[in-house]
Amino acid sequence: MSKPVLGRGLGALLGGTSPAGSAPAAVAPAPDSTTPAEADARERVQPVALGRIRPCSLQPRKKFSEDALRELADSIREQGIVQPLIVRDRGDFFELIAGERRWRAAQLLGLAEVPVIVRQADDRAVLELALIENLQRENLNPIEEAHGYAQLIEQFQLTQELVATKVGKSRAVVANALRLLKLVPAIQDSIRDGLLSVGHAKVILGLSTEKQQKAAAERVMKDGLNVRQTETLVARIQSGPPAKPAGTITPLATDANVVDLENKLRERLGTKVRLKYSHGKGSVEINFFSDDDLERILQIVGVKVD
Repeated sequence: MSKPVLGRGLGALLGGTSPAGSAPAAVAPAPDSTTPAEADARERVQPVALGRIRPCSLQPRKKFSEDALRELADSIREQGIVQPLIVRDRGDFFELIAGERRWRAAQLLGLAEVPVIVRQADDRAVLELALIENLQRENLNPIEEAHGYAQLIEQFQLTQELVATKVGKSRAVVANALRLLKLVPAIQDSIRDGLLSVGHAKVILGLSTEKQQKAAAERVMKDGLNVRQTETLVARIQSGPPAKPAGTITPLATDANVVDLENKLRERLGTKVRLKYSHGKGSVEINFFSDDDLERILQIVGVKVD
C-alpha cells in the first residue's frame, strides 16, 4: 500500500515544483490565476545573501544533528545547493519557510549567497508546510511533533480532525501525540532526547500525579525497563501499598536487619516484599499484579511452571 501524500499545503505553497529532471504535473488554472509573467516571477530561483535570511519562529523542529549538518555541508560543497530554499519576504529580511537544514549547512560553509524561491504565505500556511515537510522526512522527535499539532490547534483554532487531514495523519495519531504534552517537562525532555520511547510514555501517562510519573520514568531509565515491564511497574504504583486491617498497630521500630533483608528482596524481585520475623520464625509476603508478573518472579527464584 503506497504511503499517503501529506496534505495539500505542500504542493500549493511550493507551486507544484518537481525535482530536477522530472516533468511538472499538469494543473488546471484557477479562476483567479496569475498571468504568465507573474507566475514566472513567482517561480524564479534567485540568489539571496545568506545574511538576509532568518529562521522561522514557527519551525516546529528545534534540534538539528551537528553530524548530519556536517554531512550535508560536505554534499553542498561538492554538488552545490540542488533544491532552493523557500522563503517569504518580510521587508528587511527573508524568513525561511522550508530548507533550514540547507541554510544552516550553508552557514557552516560560509557561503555568501544561496538560491531561493520567494513565496507569499501566511503564518498558518508556513506552519502547515513546516510540519508536512518534517513529517515526510521523519525529522521531528515526538515532542516537537506534538507541539506542532498543538500550535495549529491553539494559534489557528483548528480541530484535531482538521489538523489530521492537513498533515495526512489519522486523528488517533494526532490525539496520542498531544497526550505527550500532559507529561511533566522533565519526562518530555527524556522523550525528546531518546531516553524514553513513546511506548514508555503512553504507559506512564496512566499515572495520575507528577510525582508518580517522575518516579516511574526514573525507574524505567535506571533499570532499562521495556514497555511490558513498564506496564507492570505502573500497575504496581497504581495499586498503592496494601491497606492495613482495622485495628492494626504499627510498630514503633523495626529491626534494622529485617528492613535490610526486605530491601534486598525488593530489589531482587522488583516488587513489594514484606518480611515478618520473630525469634527464628515468620513469613515472606511477595506481591504480584498480573500473571505475567507472577511468572517473572517465579523465573527469578528458579521455579519452573510446566
